[in-house]
Amino acid sequence: MKIFLLGYMGSGKSYLGKQLSEKTGREFLDMDEVIENREDSSISEIFENRGEIYFRKLERKVLEELVNSKKPAVISLGGGTPCYGTNMELIKNDKDIVSFYLKWNIESLTERLSLEKDHRPMISHLENREKLEEFIRKHLFERGFYYNQSDHIMNCENKSAQQIIDEISGKLV
Repeated sequence: MKIFLLGYMGSGKSYLGKQLSEKTGREFLDMDEVIENREDSSISEIFENRGEIYFRKLERKVLEELVNSKKPAVISLGGGTPCYGTNMELIKNDKDIVSFYLKWNIESLTERLSLEKDHRPMISHLENREKLEEFIRKHLFERGFYYNQSDHIMNCENKSAQQIIDEISGKLV
């Protein structure tokens, strides 16, 4: 079985994925890292040099490879991956995948991302906290439809990483 972690940027997909990987003995794969290694470029460089259409086609190809892989793994998806084309259908229609949406409220995501803003190309241009919150609010509204199709919606508010990992693990039994 493969475990897919979905959620907005800053929701902890990579960090929690690594922890869950250790706990379950599955390989950990970060989809963004897989793409960056394959292209020998960062995601932001791919967007800048090749464009979003190129990136989304590449993202779909990598997603198909991950879905079709027979190896058990914990896979952290890119924040936008489930929201393009039929990516979410591909995930949902595979009986060997269980998906988890790491759900945070807008205020928490704003707080978490304000600390990382300079390292995230999508939001580094936003001048202040108000603009960041507005950006997150808009994206969550657009993406919520896809995220909420996950097999499990994990409310992460006021929980430690260990509590979230334990909750996810409990749903795997």
